[in-house]
Amino acid sequence: MKISIELTSEQAKILQNTAESLGLKPEELARASLADLMGLLQEDFQKAAGYVLKKNEELYRRLS
Repeated sequence: MKISIELTSEQAKILQNTAESLGLKPEELARASLADLMGLLQEDFQKAAGYVLKKNEELYRRLS
């Protein structure tokens, strides 16, 4: 999937400079950053779901 986003000139400069300092293309840095963010969000969701299931474990057992 290909996605286009608009960055301000300041954001573009930061992305370019950061990518250069890491030896990456800006597109590679953006892709890696998005993958990291998505992983964190998924991890947070898993923790929250686990908490809710654990908290309501007895209720679920009684209802089944």
